[in-house]
Amino acid sequence: MPAIRTRPDVLAPLQVLDQLKARLAEGIEMLPLASSLGVGEDAGRGLVSLLLALPRVPSSLPQLTGAQFQFRHVQRDELRAGYGTAAEWHAAGADRLRQLAASGRALRAHWDRADPDETGFEAFAMLGFAASPEPAPMIEDHLPNALLWVPEIGVRASTGAAALVLSAPRPKTAEALLQRWSAALDELVPWLYRPVEGPLMAAGLSHEFAEPDQSEWAALVDAALRAIDEGSLQKVVLSRRLDVVGSRRFDVDRLLGVLSCLFPSCQVVNLRRQGSSFVAATPERLLSQQGRALEVDAIAGTTDRNADTAADAALGEALRASDKNLREHRFVIDAIRAALRPCCRDIQTPAEPQLMQLSNAQHLWSPIRACADAGVDVFDLAERLHPTPATNGQPRHDASAWLRRSEPFERGWYTGAAGTLEPDLSGELWVLLRCARVCGNRAELYAGAGIVAGSDPATEWDETEAKLRAMLSALQYA
Repeated sequence: MPAIRTRPDVLAPLQVLDQLKARLAEGIEMLPLASSLGVGEDAGRGLVSLLLALPRVPSSLPQLTGAQFQFRHVQRDELRAGYGTAAEWHAAGADRLRQLAASGRALRAHWDRADPDETGFEAFAMLGFAASPEPAPMIEDHLPNALLWVPEIGVRASTGAAALVLSAPRPKTAEALLQRWSAALDELVPWLYRPVEGPLMAAGLSHEFAEPDQSEWAALVDAALRAIDEGSLQKVVLSRRLDVVGSRRFDVDRLLGVLSCLFPSCQVVNLRRQGSSFVAATPERLLSQQGRALEVDAIAGTTDRNADTAADAALGEALRASDKNLREHRFVIDAIRAALRPCCRDIQTPAEPQLMQLSNAQHLWSPIRACADAGVDVFDLAERLHPTPATNGQPRHDASAWLRRSEPFERGWYTGAAGTLEPDLSGELWVLLRCARVCGNRAELYAGAGIVAGSDPATEWDETEAKLRAMLSALQYA
Protein backbone atom coordinates (compact mmCIF):
# COMPACT_ATOMS: atom_id res chain seq x y z
CA MET A 1 0.00 0.00 0.00
CA PRO A 2 1.58 3.29 -1.05
CA ALA A 3 2.46 5.80 1.63
CA ILE A 4 0.11 8.75 2.03
CA ARG A 5 1.88 12.00 1.26
CA THR A 6 0.92 15.15 3.15
CA ARG A 7 1.04 18.40 1.21
CA PRO A 8 3.95 20.60 2.36
CA ASP A 9 1.70 23.70 2.57
CA VAL A 10 -0.46 21.88 5.14
CA LEU A 11 2.48 20.74 7.24
CA ALA A 12 4.37 24.03 7.08
CA PRO A 13 2.26 26.03 9.58
CA LEU A 14 2.47 23.19 12.11
CA GLN A 15 6.23 23.03 11.70
CA VAL A 16 6.47 26.79 12.15
CA LEU A 17 4.30 26.52 15.27
CA ASP A 18 6.50 23.82 16.80
CA GLN A 19 9.66 25.83 16.11
CA LEU A 20 8.14 29.00 17.59
CA LYS A 21 7.10 27.16 20.75
CA ALA A 22 10.58 25.76 21.22
CA ARG A 23 12.13 29.22 20.87
CA LEU A 24 9.42 30.68 23.07
CA ALA A 25 10.42 28.43 25.97
CA GLU A 26 14.06 29.52 25.56
CA GLY A 27 13.27 33.20 25.03
CA ILE A 28 11.13 33.56 28.14
CA GLU A 29 14.21 32.88 30.22
CA MET A 30 15.74 36.09 28.86
CA LEU A 31 12.90 38.31 30.13
CA PRO A 32 13.17 40.25 33.41
CA LEU A 33 9.84 39.12 34.83
CA ALA A 34 10.15 40.67 38.28
CA SER A 35 8.59 44.12 38.52
CA SER A 36 10.98 46.98 37.78
CA LEU A 37 8.74 49.53 39.51
CA GLY A 38 9.53 51.05 42.85
CA VAL A 39 7.74 50.64 46.15
CA GLY A 40 4.33 52.24 46.00
CA GLU A 41 4.15 52.27 42.20
CA ASP A 42 1.56 50.31 40.23
CA ALA A 43 3.29 47.02 39.46
CA GLY A 44 0.69 46.22 36.80
CA ARG A 45 1.96 48.97 34.48
CA GLY A 46 5.29 47.46 33.48
CA LEU A 47 5.44 45.33 30.33
CA VAL A 48 7.73 42.66 28.91
CA SER A 49 7.91 41.79 25.21
CA LEU A 50 9.58 38.89 23.41
CA LEU A 51 10.35 39.04 19.69
CA LEU A 52 10.53 35.82 17.66
CA ALA A 53 11.51 35.69 13.99
CA LEU A 54 9.04 34.26 11.49
CA PRO A 55 10.44 32.22 8.57
CA ARG A 56 8.68 34.47 6.02
CA VAL A 57 6.11 37.24 5.80
CA PRO A 58 2.61 35.93 6.60
CA SER A 59 0.36 35.46 3.59
CA SER A 60 -2.80 35.87 5.67
CA LEU A 61 -3.91 37.74 8.76
CA PRO A 62 -7.06 36.12 10.14
CA GLN A 63 -10.05 37.87 11.70
CA LEU A 64 -10.05 36.06 15.03
CA THR A 65 -12.48 36.45 17.89
CA GLY A 66 -11.59 39.39 20.09
CA ALA A 67 -9.86 42.72 19.65
CA GLN A 68 -7.38 43.18 16.82
CA PHE A 69 -5.90 45.81 14.50
CA GLN A 70 -4.01 45.87 11.23
CA PHE A 71 -1.98 48.43 9.25
CA ARG A 72 -0.73 47.36 5.82
CA HIS A 73 1.02 49.49 3.19
CA VAL A 74 1.70 47.48 0.04
CA GLN A 75 3.89 50.01 -1.74
CA ARG A 76 6.17 50.37 1.28
CA ASP A 77 6.07 46.60 1.96
CA GLU A 78 5.13 47.18 5.61
CA LEU A 79 2.73 45.40 7.92
CA ARG A 80 1.82 45.68 11.58
CA ALA A 81 -1.02 43.82 13.24
CA GLY A 82 -2.06 43.12 16.79
CA TYR A 83 -4.25 40.52 18.52
CA GLY A 84 -5.60 40.59 22.05
CA THR A 85 -4.59 43.01 24.78
CA ALA A 86 -1.51 43.14 26.97
CA ALA A 87 -2.35 46.66 28.18
CA GLU A 88 -4.65 49.49 27.14
CA TRP A 89 -5.73 52.95 28.22
CA HIS A 90 -8.83 54.94 27.20
CA ALA A 91 -9.42 58.69 27.36
CA ALA A 92 -11.94 61.31 26.22
CA GLY A 93 -12.35 65.06 26.43
CA ALA A 94 -10.13 67.99 25.57
CA ASP A 95 -7.11 66.51 27.38
CA ARG A 96 -7.48 62.97 25.98
CA LEU A 97 -4.05 62.93 24.31
CA ARG A 98 -2.38 64.38 27.39
CA GLN A 99 -3.99 61.60 29.46
CA LEU A 100 -2.73 58.92 27.08
CA ALA A 101 0.68 60.60 26.90
CA ALA A 102 1.05 60.29 30.68
CA SER A 103 0.36 56.55 30.44
CA GLY A 104 2.66 56.14 27.45
CA ARG A 105 5.52 58.01 29.10
CA ALA A 106 5.17 55.97 32.30
CA LEU A 107 5.19 52.78 30.23
CA ARG A 108 8.28 53.86 28.27
CA ALA A 109 10.42 53.63 31.40
CA HIS A 110 9.11 50.16 32.31
CA TRP A 111 8.87 48.28 29.00
CA ASP A 112 11.56 45.59 28.74
CA ARG A 113 12.12 43.71 25.48
CA ALA A 114 14.13 40.67 24.44
CA ASP A 115 15.03 39.86 20.83
CA PRO A 116 16.86 36.50 20.97
CA ASP A 117 16.57 35.99 17.19
CA GLU A 118 18.08 39.43 16.52
CA THR A 119 15.20 40.40 14.27
CA GLY A 120 16.03 44.09 14.52
CA PHE A 121 12.35 44.88 15.00
CA GLU A 122 10.80 46.64 18.00
CA ALA A 123 7.71 46.08 20.09
CA PHE A 124 4.85 48.45 19.30
CA ALA A 125 1.51 49.82 20.46
CA MET A 126 -1.48 51.17 18.57
CA LEU A 127 -2.58 54.78 19.15
CA GLY A 128 -5.81 56.19 17.77
CA PHE A 129 -8.58 58.65 18.44
CA ALA A 130 -11.91 59.89 17.11
CA ALA A 131 -12.39 63.11 15.15
CA SER A 132 -13.79 65.04 18.10
CA PRO A 133 -12.57 64.78 21.70
CA GLU A 134 -16.13 65.15 22.94
CA PRO A 135 -18.52 63.23 20.69
CA ALA A 136 -22.26 63.58 21.07
CA PRO A 137 -23.43 61.30 23.92
CA MET A 138 -26.01 59.46 21.78
CA ILE A 139 -23.35 58.07 19.43
CA GLU A 140 -22.67 54.37 19.88
CA ASP A 141 -19.32 53.11 18.66
CA HIS A 142 -17.28 49.95 19.06
CA LEU A 143 -14.17 52.04 19.70
CA PRO A 144 -13.49 54.32 22.68
CA ASN A 145 -12.90 58.01 21.97
CA ALA A 146 -9.11 57.69 22.30
CA LEU A 147 -7.09 54.53 22.78
CA LEU A 148 -3.52 53.46 23.53
CA TRP A 149 -3.33 49.69 23.05
CA VAL A 150 -0.46 47.21 23.38
CA PRO A 151 -1.48 43.90 21.75
CA GLU A 152 -0.70 40.58 23.37
CA ILE A 153 0.52 39.20 20.03
CA GLY A 154 1.91 41.55 17.40
CA VAL A 155 2.88 40.72 13.83
CA ARG A 156 5.46 42.96 12.20
CA ALA A 157 6.88 42.72 8.70
CA SER A 158 9.03 44.92 6.47
CA THR A 159 11.00 44.39 3.26
CA GLY A 160 10.61 40.62 3.33
CA ALA A 161 11.39 39.99 7.02
CA ALA A 162 8.81 39.29 9.73
CA ALA A 163 8.54 38.66 13.46
CA LEU A 164 6.04 38.03 16.21
CA VAL A 165 6.00 40.34 19.23
CA LEU A 166 4.55 38.75 22.38
CA SER A 167 3.76 41.16 25.23
CA ALA A 168 2.43 40.82 28.76
CA PRO A 169 2.14 42.92 31.93
CA ARG A 170 4.45 42.24 34.84
CA PRO A 171 4.76 40.48 37.18
CA LYS A 172 4.34 37.09 35.50
CA THR A 173 6.03 33.76 36.12
CA ALA A 174 7.81 32.02 33.28
CA GLU A 175 5.35 29.13 33.59
CA ALA A 176 2.32 31.40 33.32
CA LEU A 177 3.75 33.23 30.32
CA LEU A 178 4.65 30.01 28.54
CA GLN A 179 1.13 28.67 29.00
CA ARG A 180 -0.54 31.92 27.94
CA TRP A 181 1.62 32.63 24.90
CA SER A 182 1.61 29.01 23.73
CA ALA A 183 -2.19 29.09 23.64
CA ALA A 184 -2.13 32.36 21.69
CA LEU A 185 0.33 30.89 19.16
CA ASP A 186 -1.91 27.82 18.77
CA GLU A 187 -4.78 30.11 17.79
CA LEU A 188 -2.92 32.46 15.45
CA VAL A 189 0.05 30.77 13.75
CA PRO A 190 -1.82 28.05 11.77
CA TRP A 191 -3.67 30.87 9.97
CA LEU A 192 -0.65 32.95 9.01
CA TYR A 193 0.37 30.90 5.97
CA ARG A 194 -3.02 29.93 4.59
CA PRO A 195 -3.48 30.57 0.85
CA VAL A 196 -4.79 34.06 0.18
CA GLU A 197 -8.45 34.06 -0.81
CA GLY A 198 -9.24 36.24 -3.80
CA PRO A 199 -12.21 38.57 -4.17
CA LEU A 200 -15.69 37.14 -4.52
CA MET A 201 -17.96 37.77 -7.49
CA ALA A 202 -19.37 41.28 -7.35
CA ALA A 203 -22.57 41.53 -5.33
CA GLY A 204 -25.13 44.30 -5.19
CA LEU A 205 -25.30 46.92 -2.46
CA SER A 206 -28.50 48.65 -1.34
CA HIS A 207 -28.27 52.27 -0.24
CA GLU A 208 -30.29 52.36 2.96
CA PHE A 209 -29.70 55.80 4.45
CA ALA A 210 -27.76 58.93 3.57
CA GLU A 211 -27.21 62.28 5.22
CA PRO A 212 -27.20 64.93 4.04
CA ASP A 213 -29.02 64.33 0.74
CA GLN A 214 -28.02 66.37 -2.30
CA SER A 215 -30.35 69.29 -1.60
CA GLU A 216 -29.29 69.40 2.07
CA TRP A 217 -25.67 69.26 0.95
CA ALA A 218 -26.18 72.27 -1.33
CA ALA A 219 -27.69 74.19 1.58
CA LEU A 220 -24.74 73.27 3.82
CA VAL A 221 -22.23 74.39 1.18
CA ASP A 222 -24.11 77.69 0.76
CA ALA A 223 -24.05 78.23 4.54
CA ALA A 224 -20.31 77.52 4.61
CA LEU A 225 -19.70 79.95 1.75
CA ARG A 226 -21.62 82.67 3.62
CA ALA A 227 -19.42 82.12 6.69
CA ILE A 228 -16.34 82.36 4.45
CA ASP A 229 -17.64 85.54 2.79
CA GLU A 230 -18.27 87.06 6.23
CA GLY A 231 -14.66 86.32 7.19
CA SER A 232 -15.29 83.93 10.11
CA LEU A 233 -13.83 80.98 8.15
CA GLN A 234 -11.26 80.51 5.41
CA LYS A 235 -12.13 76.87 4.79
CA VAL A 236 -14.43 74.21 6.21
CA VAL A 237 -14.61 70.50 5.33
CA LEU A 238 -18.13 69.12 5.00
CA SER A 239 -18.83 65.39 5.22
CA ARG A 240 -21.42 62.87 4.09
CA ARG A 241 -22.48 59.55 5.57
CA LEU A 242 -23.89 56.70 3.48
CA ASP A 243 -25.26 53.45 4.96
CA VAL A 244 -25.35 50.38 2.71
CA VAL A 245 -26.54 46.80 3.07
CA GLY A 246 -24.93 43.92 1.18
CA SER A 247 -26.61 40.79 -0.11
CA ARG A 248 -24.14 38.74 1.97
CA ARG A 249 -22.09 39.21 5.10
CA PHE A 250 -19.00 41.30 4.33
CA ASP A 251 -15.76 39.32 4.58
CA VAL A 252 -13.33 41.77 6.22
CA ASP A 253 -10.28 39.72 5.16
CA ARG A 254 -11.32 39.99 1.53
CA LEU A 255 -12.25 43.64 1.94
CA LEU A 256 -8.76 44.46 3.22
CA GLY A 257 -7.20 42.48 0.37
CA VAL A 258 -9.26 44.30 -2.26
CA LEU A 259 -8.40 47.69 -0.75
CA SER A 260 -4.68 46.81 -0.69
CA CYS A 261 -4.91 45.81 -4.35
CA LEU A 262 -6.88 48.90 -5.42
CA PHE A 263 -4.85 51.37 -3.33
CA PRO A 264 -1.27 50.07 -2.93
CA SER A 265 0.03 53.57 -2.08
CA CYS A 266 -2.48 53.98 0.78
CA GLN A 267 -2.36 52.77 4.36
CA VAL A 268 -5.05 50.11 4.74
CA VAL A 269 -6.38 50.04 8.30
CA ASN A 270 -8.60 47.65 10.26
CA LEU A 271 -9.59 48.35 13.88
CA ARG A 272 -11.78 45.51 15.12
CA ARG A 273 -13.63 45.30 18.45
CA GLN A 274 -16.98 43.98 19.65
CA GLY A 275 -17.71 42.32 16.32
CA SER A 276 -17.38 45.52 14.26
CA SER A 277 -14.49 46.72 12.10
CA PHE A 278 -13.48 50.26 11.26
CA VAL A 279 -11.77 49.95 7.87
CA ALA A 280 -9.93 52.66 5.94
CA ALA A 281 -7.69 53.06 2.90
CA THR A 282 -6.13 56.44 3.58
CA PRO A 283 -3.50 58.35 1.56
CA GLU A 284 -2.76 60.91 4.29
CA ARG A 285 -0.23 60.68 7.13
CA LEU A 286 -0.94 62.92 10.04
CA LEU A 287 2.72 62.49 10.97
CA SER A 288 5.69 60.14 10.84
CA GLN A 289 8.41 60.52 13.46
CA GLN A 290 11.67 58.55 13.65
CA GLY A 291 13.89 59.90 16.37
CA ARG A 292 13.73 63.65 15.79
CA ALA A 293 13.10 63.40 12.02
CA LEU A 294 9.49 64.33 11.22
CA GLU A 295 7.35 64.12 8.06
CA VAL A 296 3.80 65.44 7.68
CA ASP A 297 1.55 65.19 4.62
CA ALA A 298 -0.32 68.23 3.34
CA ILE A 299 -3.05 66.89 1.05
CA ALA A 300 -5.82 69.13 -0.25
CA GLY A 301 -7.21 69.74 -3.72
CA THR A 302 -8.82 66.87 -5.62
CA THR A 303 -9.84 65.93 -9.14
CA ASP A 304 -10.96 62.78 -10.97
CA ARG A 305 -9.02 60.14 -12.89
CA ASN A 306 -9.71 59.23 -16.51
CA ALA A 307 -9.01 55.95 -18.33
CA ASP A 308 -7.67 57.92 -21.29
CA THR A 309 -4.02 58.82 -20.61
CA ALA A 310 -4.15 62.25 -22.24
CA ALA A 311 -7.41 63.18 -20.55
CA ASP A 312 -6.07 61.99 -17.20
CA ALA A 313 -2.92 64.09 -17.58
CA ALA A 314 -5.06 67.10 -18.50
CA LEU A 315 -7.10 66.67 -15.32
CA GLY A 316 -3.90 66.59 -13.26
CA GLU A 317 -2.48 69.71 -14.93
CA ALA A 318 -5.78 71.54 -14.46
CA LEU A 319 -5.68 70.64 -10.76
CA ARG A 320 -2.15 72.00 -10.40
CA ALA A 321 -3.24 75.25 -12.08
CA SER A 322 -6.55 75.66 -10.21
CA ASP A 323 -6.62 78.82 -8.08
CA LYS A 324 -9.37 77.38 -5.87
CA ASN A 325 -7.49 74.13 -5.20
CA LEU A 326 -4.14 75.84 -4.72
CA ARG A 327 -5.67 78.18 -2.13
CA GLU A 328 -7.22 75.21 -0.34
CA HIS A 329 -3.82 73.48 -0.37
CA ARG A 330 -2.01 76.56 0.92
CA PHE A 331 -4.34 76.75 3.94
CA VAL A 332 -3.21 73.25 4.92
CA ILE A 333 0.50 73.99 4.47
CA ASP A 334 0.29 77.23 6.45
CA ALA A 335 -1.59 75.54 9.29
CA ILE A 336 0.94 72.69 9.52
CA ARG A 337 3.86 75.12 9.59
CA ALA A 338 2.18 77.18 12.31
CA ALA A 339 1.48 74.04 14.37
CA LEU A 340 5.08 72.79 14.10
CA ARG A 341 6.89 76.08 14.60
CA PRO A 342 6.83 76.05 18.45
CA CYS A 343 8.30 72.52 18.69
CA CYS A 344 10.32 71.95 15.50
CA ARG A 345 13.22 73.41 13.58
CA ASP A 346 14.26 73.38 9.91
CA ILE A 347 10.69 73.10 8.57
CA GLN A 348 10.95 72.35 4.84
CA THR A 349 8.05 72.76 2.41
CA PRO A 350 8.19 71.97 -1.34
CA ALA A 351 8.08 74.99 -3.64
CA GLU A 352 4.96 73.59 -5.29
CA PRO A 353 2.70 70.59 -4.64
CA GLN A 354 3.12 67.24 -6.33
CA LEU A 355 0.32 65.13 -7.78
CA MET A 356 -0.68 62.10 -5.71
CA GLN A 357 -2.47 59.78 -8.11
CA LEU A 358 -4.73 57.08 -6.67
CA SER A 359 -6.93 54.72 -8.64
CA ASN A 360 -10.02 56.89 -8.11
CA ALA A 361 -8.67 60.42 -7.57
CA GLN A 362 -5.75 62.82 -7.92
CA HIS A 363 -4.69 65.07 -5.04
CA LEU A 364 -2.32 67.97 -4.52
CA TRP A 365 0.33 66.72 -2.08
CA SER A 366 3.19 68.45 -0.28
CA PRO A 367 5.35 66.31 2.05
CA ILE A 368 6.63 68.60 4.83
CA ARG A 369 9.80 67.72 6.73
CA ALA A 370 11.12 69.07 10.01
CA CYS A 371 13.40 68.31 12.97
CA ALA A 372 11.49 67.93 16.24
CA ASP A 373 12.92 69.49 19.37
CA ALA A 374 14.41 67.17 21.98
CA GLY A 375 11.73 65.50 24.09
CA VAL A 376 8.93 66.03 21.56
CA ASP A 377 7.00 62.80 20.89
CA VAL A 378 4.02 61.57 18.87
CA PHE A 379 1.54 62.69 21.54
CA ASP A 380 2.85 66.28 21.44
CA LEU A 381 2.77 66.36 17.65
CA ALA A 382 -0.70 64.81 17.33
CA GLU A 383 -2.07 67.36 19.79
CA ARG A 384 -0.68 70.18 17.63
CA LEU A 385 -1.59 68.79 14.20
CA HIS A 386 -5.07 67.32 14.67
CA PRO A 387 -7.60 68.22 13.38
CA THR A 388 -5.97 69.33 10.14
CA PRO A 389 -7.42 71.91 7.72
CA ALA A 390 -7.62 69.05 5.19
CA THR A 391 -10.37 67.36 7.24
CA ASN A 392 -11.70 70.13 9.49
CA GLY A 393 -11.04 73.65 8.21
CA GLN A 394 -9.28 76.89 9.00
CA PRO A 395 -9.09 78.59 11.45
CA ARG A 396 -9.02 75.27 13.26
CA HIS A 397 -11.14 75.99 16.35
CA ASP A 398 -13.67 78.18 14.52
CA ALA A 399 -14.11 75.49 11.86
CA SER A 400 -14.60 72.79 14.52
CA ALA A 401 -17.25 74.89 16.29
CA TRP A 402 -19.05 75.58 12.99
CA LEU A 403 -19.10 71.88 12.10
CA ARG A 404 -20.47 70.92 15.53
CA ARG A 405 -23.37 73.29 14.94
CA SER A 406 -23.97 72.49 11.29
CA GLU A 407 -23.00 68.94 10.33
CA PRO A 408 -25.99 66.57 10.65
CA PHE A 409 -24.12 63.59 12.14
CA GLU A 410 -21.29 62.76 14.54
CA ARG A 411 -18.17 61.60 12.66
CA GLY A 412 -16.89 59.10 15.20
CA TRP A 413 -13.43 57.89 14.10
CA TYR A 414 -13.84 59.22 10.54
CA THR A 415 -11.20 62.01 10.18
CA GLY A 416 -9.67 60.91 13.47
CA ALA A 417 -6.25 59.28 13.34
CA ALA A 418 -4.62 55.93 14.08
CA GLY A 419 -1.24 54.31 13.77
CA THR A 420 1.53 52.58 15.66
CA LEU A 421 3.87 53.75 18.38
CA GLU A 422 7.37 52.58 19.30
CA PRO A 423 8.46 52.16 22.94
CA ASP A 424 10.44 55.44 22.63
CA LEU A 425 7.12 57.17 21.70
CA SER A 426 8.07 57.89 18.11
CA GLY A 427 5.84 56.41 15.43
CA GLU A 428 3.37 57.10 12.65
CA LEU A 429 -0.28 58.20 12.58
CA TRP A 430 -2.64 58.28 9.60
CA VAL A 431 -5.74 60.43 9.10
CA LEU A 432 -8.72 58.07 8.82
CA LEU A 433 -10.21 58.75 5.39
CA ARG A 434 -11.93 56.65 2.69
CA CYS A 435 -13.37 54.58 5.51
CA ALA A 436 -16.33 52.50 6.64
CA ARG A 437 -17.62 50.93 9.82
CA VAL A 438 -18.49 47.33 8.91
CA CYS A 439 -20.64 44.86 10.85
CA GLY A 440 -22.21 41.78 9.30
CA ASN A 441 -23.75 42.79 5.98
CA ARG A 442 -24.02 46.49 6.90
CA ALA A 443 -21.53 49.30 6.39
CA GLU A 444 -21.48 53.02 7.20
CA LEU A 445 -19.32 54.98 4.71
CA TYR A 446 -17.97 58.52 5.07
CA ALA A 447 -16.44 61.08 2.70
CA GLY A 448 -15.93 64.83 2.67
CA ALA A 449 -14.87 67.82 0.60
CA GLY A 450 -13.14 71.08 1.45
CA ILE A 451 -15.18 74.26 0.95
CA VAL A 452 -13.37 77.52 0.19
CA ALA A 453 -14.38 80.70 -1.60
CA GLY A 454 -15.34 79.71 -5.13
CA SER A 455 -16.53 76.20 -4.24
CA ASP A 456 -19.51 74.88 -6.18
CA PRO A 457 -22.01 72.59 -4.37
CA ALA A 458 -22.46 70.25 -7.36
CA THR A 459 -18.72 69.92 -7.95
CA GLU A 460 -18.05 69.22 -4.27
CA TRP A 461 -20.87 66.64 -4.24
CA ASP A 462 -19.24 64.90 -7.21
CA GLU A 463 -15.93 64.86 -5.33
CA THR A 464 -17.54 63.07 -2.38
CA GLU A 465 -19.22 60.63 -4.77
CA ALA A 466 -15.82 59.73 -6.21
CA LYS A 467 -14.38 59.23 -2.73
CA LEU A 468 -17.31 57.04 -1.66
CA ARG A 469 -16.90 54.88 -4.77
CA ALA A 470 -13.52 53.71 -3.48
CA MET A 471 -15.05 51.84 -0.55
CA LEU A 472 -18.26 50.95 -2.38
CA SER A 473 -16.25 49.20 -5.12
CA ALA A 474 -14.25 47.21 -2.56
CA LEU A 475 -17.36 46.19 -0.59
CA GLN A 476 -18.95 44.67 -3.69
CA TYR A 477 -16.13 42.09 -3.87
CA ALA A 478 -15.89 41.36 -0.12
